[in-house]
Order: sequence, then C-alpha cells, then structure tokens
Amino acid sequence: MKIIEAIDYKTMCKMAADYIITKVCENPRLKLGLATGGTPLGIYNTLIADHKKNGTSYQWVTTFNLDEYVGLTGDDPSSYRHYMNHNLFNQIDIPLSQTNIPHGDVQDLEQECIRYENLISEHRGIDLQILGIGNNGHIGFNEPGTSFNSKTHVVELTSSTREANSRFFNSVEEVPTRAITMGIGTIMKSREILLLVSGESKSNALHALLNGKVDESFPASVLKTHPKVTVFADKEAVACLKVFR
Repeated sequence: MKIIEAIDYKTMCKMAADYIITKVCENPRLKLGLATGGTPLGIYNTLIADHKKNGTSYQWVTTFNLDEYVGLTGDDPSSYRHYMNHNLFNQIDIPLSQTNIPHGDVQDLEQECIRYENLISEHRGIDLQILGIGNNGHIGFNEPGTSFNSKTHVVELTSSTREANSRFFNSVEEVPTRAITMGIGTIMKSREILLLVSGESKSNALHALLNGKVDESFPASVLKTHPKVTVFADKEAVACLKVFR
C-alpha cells in the first residue's frame, strides 16, 4: 500500500486526478470504477478542467459506479446517476452508454445485482477503482460485518451512514434506507485501487486502516491484502498518525 500525503484537499484532488489522467492516456479503453459523495468532487472538477484545456478524451473509457440508492430513478436529483451526469459525465466526451450505475428503481433488485455483477465480468473487471472510506471503515456501502467475498448486493443503510449522507437531502428522513452496492469481493478484483481520504473527520479511519488488523469489522482493512493500492490523503486526514510515510 503506497501512501501519498498532500498539503490540502485541493492538492490531493489535483494529484489523484493527474494519476487518473495518466492512466487514461496510457489506456484509452480504461475500465474506471467511480465513487460519489463529497470527496471525489474536486477530482471530477479537475478532470473536467483538463478535458476542456488539454483535450484528454474519455470516448472509449467505460465506467462502473460503486452504488445507487434503492427507490430512486436516474433523473432524481438525489440519485447517484444524476450526481455523476451532473458532476462529470455531461461535461466530458464519454458516451453515456459507456457509463454504468446500478438501477435502483427496478422491481427485482436481486436480479439487478446479478446483472451488474455480470456486466463487470463481461468487461473483464475494473482496471482502476476509486474509493472513499467511511468513519466506520465502510467502502462503497459495505458496512462492518460484510463478507470480504461479497458480490454486488442490496444493503440496509445504517443510521450513521444515512445521517452522514443527509447533507445531500432535505432531511435524514428523505435518505433511502437501502442501496445496491458493489461487493467487497468485486472491488478487490480491481487491478488497481485509489483510496481518497480527506479531512480531520477521516483521520481516525485512516489510522485504523494503517495500524489495525485485517478484519471484516473494518471493511477497508481488506485493502491491505490488495497488491496495488495507492492512498491519497490530505494533511488533515493524517493529523492523528504518529508515524506517516
């Protein structure tokens, strides 16, 4: 696991975005795994700026998002499909047909999980997966206790996760109670992983990741067993680490 410290959030996003841009230029048909939430926004803004200034093309890139809320249509402003279209896809040259996000508004959720898992397999897996980390170590919506072998599945969102995501809704009551998420086993099949950690609030999670044991009670700990993980962390996120290299 390689750890790269940035002086602040903006610098961290620039460094991570530059890494992604290099990978896209090296492999124009890159299979890119994407995340949502507040942390990746700076990266997406940098990718858009680079595309407009330097012409980096995503015409042949295929993307797979980690998750989607159950019950929300793709045009719902709170859905992750809407988030991705608004914050990235509609501002670069990637065809929307090559952007994949679980469908949260289908009747047969289990079949949708199978479809999404098979879709990733049909594309021979993900080349580069972007992840964030929750305060309790969750990756995607895989909460503590999720099997390290799990595939794409439906999860019941914990009250803490719903509370953390309520800033994207009018109230915590509006946050859906379930989501479809890429499983930990699926994530771990990615050939390379970028973990983004920003802010003092994530400092304890980063400390637990680097110094704790590999255990399903802290889902992100499994990343220590992956052969190619790079952690981009800003100065606030590494605040509580006694040793940082």
